[in-house]
Amino acid sequence: MSDNDKPSGQPSTRQLVLVVAAIGMYALISHYAYSHPEAKALGAGLSVGPIVLIGIALAWAWTPRMVACALSAALVGLTAWTWPFLETHYQWSDLVQQAGAYAFVALGFGRSLLPPRVPTCTQLAQQLYGALGPAEVAYTRRATWVWAVFYGLLSVAIVVVFLAASTHAWSLFVNFGTFGLIGILFVADHALRYRLLPRRPGGLRGTVLQALTGARAAERPPD
Repeated sequence: MSDNDKPSGQPSTRQLVLVVAAIGMYALISHYAYSHPEAKALGAGLSVGPIVLIGIALAWAWTPRMVACALSAALVGLTAWTWPFLETHYQWSDLVQQAGAYAFVALGFGRSLLPPRVPTCTQLAQQLYGALGPAEVAYTRRATWVWAVFYGLLSVAIVVVFLAASTHAWSLFVNFGTFGLIGILFVADHALRYRLLPRRPGGLRGTVLQALTGARAAERPPD
């Protein structure tokens, strides 16, 4: 069955490829900017651009049109006025964004472990597979602990590498090393689930697509 023939709402391989390609392209361009001094403007744009765009989008979503116009103009003007400083020190903006993003994810995993909340990994497994058995609930709760600690340590490591290593080494770590570590833990988590828990439809592909798209995999008999 081709991607076009799949039921609406079912994740597709095309979605996965597009998301991975976009992330990979951003990482390559970001590392290029760090590796070439003449590309500082590109690096600053990649660092500050998303923040400016998000700020403008929020202004238009949350405030009246005239206020949104004024806030957007003020944000663009402030960016232009401070551009020489941003172009020279954009690495610090990247540090805050990278470390802050992983710390925020770690906090999200950790908070989901507090009663009466449902652990994040349990929620994802329920969305993908439906009702879970006691062993699956216990495992996904432990997995949530592992991911919370992992992302917390990753956030700390980003700061340590930034302060202790060269800019080039830090760029390699945040643009490529972090994704490699996440991938290793993801595969290890899936391998443990495959060995310890009842087999479920969807497999690794379904789990990846669920994590990226939020869509539930189509039901099919277990292997």
